[in-house]
Amino acid sequence: MSKTALCFREDGTFTIAQFTDIHWMDGREADLRSRALMERVVAVEKPDLIVYTGDVIYTGGVKEGDRPCTDPIGAFREAVSTAERNGIPWTVVFGNHDTEQLITRDELAASVGRFRHVVSERGPEEATGASNFVLRVQGRDGRTAAALYGFDSGAYSPVPHVRGYDWVRRDQIGWYERESARLTGENGGQPVPALAFFHIPLPEYRQVWEVETCYGHKHEDVCCPQLNSGLFAALVEAGDVVGTFCGHDHINDYWGELFGVRLCYGRATGYNTYGREGFPRGARLIRLKEGERAFETWLRLDDGTEVREQPEHTPGQA
Repeated sequence: MSKTALCFREDGTFTIAQFTDIHWMDGREADLRSRALMERVVAVEKPDLIVYTGDVIYTGGVKEGDRPCTDPIGAFREAVSTAERNGIPWTVVFGNHDTEQLITRDELAASVGRFRHVVSERGPEEATGASNFVLRVQGRDGRTAAALYGFDSGAYSPVPHVRGYDWVRRDQIGWYERESARLTGENGGQPVPALAFFHIPLPEYRQVWEVETCYGHKHEDVCCPQLNSGLFAALVEAGDVVGTFCGHDHINDYWGELFGVRLCYGRATGYNTYGREGFPRGARLIRLKEGERAFETWLRLDDGTEVREQPEHTPGQA
């Protein structure tokens, strides 16, 4: 359960800012530019919740002569300081770079739990990972009107002969199915409108680009796991999740709908990592409306630009 109740506003809206791939290291100039961006987004959008979708910090190797991150907990504290200083509820799913060295996922999760404004707790013991969560958003009548799921998508494949990235494990999917069924039961058998957040994109992010009309940019390959563990199928079968949000691929920001679920990339937020000329850093905003199984989403770029309409891409288009 969350420490602070999340509630729809009196006007029936609930707004989320998604910050992703900040890659904070030690307060160097690039880190401070990332923080300034987040401060600007918060000042303009005034979100009800911030969701950090992984690679909040960077604990991996660096080029010869570069300074590595030596204080992961301190780096994480600085990376989420915008939420803490502004008193905004927040939550996080870990990425592959958050715990590459110097700190474990359990240690990072323990430090996250000590923040004042974080609203999720360490994920259930029966599910792989340390940043799985389910959060309820209360309607104006005090009942659960929406749910937010977080999935720890891990880091790298645990199977030696399967290369590449990790996948959401079957025990996590089982946990989600139980939580979803419980909320559906409480809601008189009707699925509660829900969103899902994770760091590494699902294989269906590649599929939706190839077979459906999408909106936004795909400047790099979809770096999903090679194995499809079935999370997307579980979401479709449960019928509650209407949108998913990931990061990981810094210069992709598209979204498309597949089998009734909108699969969305965030907009990379951090300056201390790779990007693309002419592709500004920013954030994705998500707005739920109480009683509706839908959401609005838009981008807010570092220069203050609001992007409501993204370029259309049709299957087979170069």
